[in-house]
Amino acid sequence: MSQSCIECLSLISTDDFRVINRRPPAAIKLPSIPIQQQQQQQPRCPPSPAAAPPPPERRVVVANHLPIRATPDPDRLSTAPWRFELDEDSLYLQLRDGFSPETEVWYVGCLKPEIDPRYHEEISQTLAEKFRCVPVFLPPEVLNNFYHGFCKHYLWPLFHYMLPISPAHGGAARFDRKNWQAYVSANKIFAQRVVEVLNPEEDSIWIHDYHLLLLPTFLRKKYHRVKLGFFLHSPFPSSEIYRTIPVREEILRALLNCDLVGFHTFDYARHFLSCCSRMLGLDYESKRGYIGLEYFGRTVSIKILPVGIHMGQLESILKGGEIVEKVKELKERFKGKTLIVGVDDLDIFKGISLKFLALGRLLEQNPDLRGKVVLVQICNPARSKGKDVREVEDEIQSVANSVNRRFGRGQDGYSPIVFINGGALTTLEKAAYYAVAECCAVNCIRDGMNLVSYKYTVCRQMGNDHDVGKVEKKKSVLIVSEFIGCSPSLSGAIRVNPWNIEAVASAMSDAITMKDEEKRMRHEKHYKYISSHDVAYWARSFDQDLERSCRDHYNKRYWGVGFGLGFRIVALGPSFRKLSIEPIVAAYKKTSTSSRLILLDYDGTMTPQASVDKSPSDEVITVLNRLCDDPRNVVFIVSGRGKEPLSKWFSRCPKLGISAEHGYFTSWTRESSWQACLVVMDSDWKKIAEPVMELYTETTDGSFIEHKESALVWHYQEADAHFGQSQAKELLDHLENVLANEPVVVKRGQHIVEVKPQGVSKGIVVSNLVSTMQSEGKSPDFLLCIGDDRSDEDMFESIARQVENPQSPSIAEVFACTVGQKPSMAKYYLDDTSDVIMLLQGLANASAVERPPRNQV
Repeated sequence: MSQSCIECLSLISTDDFRVINRRPPAAIKLPSIPIQQQQQQQPRCPPSPAAAPPPPERRVVVANHLPIRATPDPDRLSTAPWRFELDEDSLYLQLRDGFSPETEVWYVGCLKPEIDPRYHEEISQTLAEKFRCVPVFLPPEVLNNFYHGFCKHYLWPLFHYMLPISPAHGGAARFDRKNWQAYVSANKIFAQRVVEVLNPEEDSIWIHDYHLLLLPTFLRKKYHRVKLGFFLHSPFPSSEIYRTIPVREEILRALLNCDLVGFHTFDYARHFLSCCSRMLGLDYESKRGYIGLEYFGRTVSIKILPVGIHMGQLESILKGGEIVEKVKELKERFKGKTLIVGVDDLDIFKGISLKFLALGRLLEQNPDLRGKVVLVQICNPARSKGKDVREVEDEIQSVANSVNRRFGRGQDGYSPIVFINGGALTTLEKAAYYAVAECCAVNCIRDGMNLVSYKYTVCRQMGNDHDVGKVEKKKSVLIVSEFIGCSPSLSGAIRVNPWNIEAVASAMSDAITMKDEEKRMRHEKHYKYISSHDVAYWARSFDQDLERSCRDHYNKRYWGVGFGLGFRIVALGPSFRKLSIEPIVAAYKKTSTSSRLILLDYDGTMTPQASVDKSPSDEVITVLNRLCDDPRNVVFIVSGRGKEPLSKWFSRCPKLGISAEHGYFTSWTRESSWQACLVVMDSDWKKIAEPVMELYTETTDGSFIEHKESALVWHYQEADAHFGQSQAKELLDHLENVLANEPVVVKRGQHIVEVKPQGVSKGIVVSNLVSTMQSEGKSPDFLLCIGDDRSDEDMFESIARQVENPQSPSIAEVFACTVGQKPSMAKYYLDDTSDVIMLLQGLANASAVERPPRNQV
């Protein structure tokens, strides 16, 4: 069936129709996954008492890499020469502790080593059976362009605020269309693998990090009701940085195809919301502590919660006997010295060379500390390859050598900087360094979260409970950069600007000379937070919010719109459908002996919002006159515009009724006089409101004030989107305060803030017109109301009350219709103004056919 035919049925959504008619998918080659889990979503039905027990809850975690360690095993000659084991250090493996024990967790992602294609099928089966892991095998060229090209050398630097200013600028490459296409292809391949293990009706999908920003679009396109969450582990840049991405809207729309989007800090979330506002025109609201974006009838929830560490893993290491020996060894090695520890990845944003320079400045300014302070810097292997990594490594080594030559003492082997390749250290060995260090310095110039300070604090809490080191029990000092995600949660840390060498050196001095009691107080504050906000708490909280965000999935109908990466779904009420001409014309004809009431908004309904010339076209005038010529019809334009422009524009429609300024003024025909509503007009409030509006107009470029007889309107559609919205919120609060005792209401609409008398709305217009017709013995049996914006929702709400009120005279045929597919109190919609005109022409033609002879009239 064609798409248009499906829409005309208006019985089920396109998604549901495809579900019913889809053939069962081909069997996948993962034997542990039941084939019945591949079925498409169907409307939920309560299980019968005799039904089989429901399958266990499942979570599908999707990340660039699987939580699997793969090591070569050349002894296995007849099978794939690899040995696999779970990576206990992987965050994605650790987060399963946040789910119930009965929950199955499946993982989809790539393996770190390159695997010979001959073994793909065998390895897929092995990983699925043993670890519930589904490997994604990307072609080598796609993998290189996707990961090293687009992710690590374009997207990752840009998300960390580094713009690719020139090709010679190390660390950030310019946008490359070939790499972008590889990124799209990789995300599409990930989607195909997710589909193989997904039960879309029951499972929840949790996507991680910037490698898979487009994956939500591919999954939402296939399954409109799937529960879909995304968490970004890197920073999200400000809109000034993000807007430089040529494919910025595609990425934003992909994230908005999720039900829940998570960030470590409010700053990252605020930047994302700002980008949605500036580039897509979307506003967010905060309700009962939850932030949400309204996006085509769906609410996309925003989650702000920093990730935690796995307490159990560290506890098991710190309670073992092996670490005791390592701690003894380190204490003996650094006896009589104050140890500062740093653990960082080897990349351009960790600020390691700045940290070394700060230590050099500390020793320069404090000669008495020479020979007494040691900075042990552990560097984890780089996650990418390239010129930028080599340059950073060379710079770090050069600065370390310079400081050591200047302040080291060769005779006793003292070096102020001990530089260690972290790839050679185990988790236990790193924990031992944490346990003996008096201070931990995290000096990143930009980082998403960084859990080093969390691990250090826990190791200081537990790692010194052995016989050795009781003097240092339960005290620690943290020096953290202002530009990392963990900084807001560590209120007792010494926060520094890593670019300020003097300030970092001063922070190191403060940490070394700080009294033990203060160290204990700071440590206790940190440990209390870290131990209660571990990785299980983070995962459980995200999972609960994802369930909350998806609870209305089966109460709405979904329609897919847009092509390619612009795809999104429109969520509509179960009874919301397109208004077809045939049924409304039939209802129109049935009321040929009764009165009819037709109410039409103007801007956005009879004429496009984007139109420069706002006056009605000849086509609009003609169809209105044809409807008005039928004596059974009462036709009204109900608009927020003033009576002067409306009178001028519709002077060629002598029988047309006009309700101006949201119903404050009403004229039944061109010859009748304007009638003001019964609200007593007191304009003194304008003397208060107008100066306030003028103040905001002066400070907001592109804004202006519209003066109406009954209202004042502040417009900001031509102003900067973000600043205009901010000013509108401030103006709304300001006006509500100064007009609190005045008989007016202050409302915010689409790019406007309006002040108007109380009791004036388009909803009142509907009630008054119906009451007047009933009092004249012309109670309408047909009511058509069409509008497109928030003010028209008052009309739809008034009509709904009229229909539901048993004491009101019944109206046989009621059609409340909004323009555009969006959430509305109306039960019908039309796509655009051309559809509205076509519908009205159909009604006018019906009037012409069935109009009675003049002597009967």
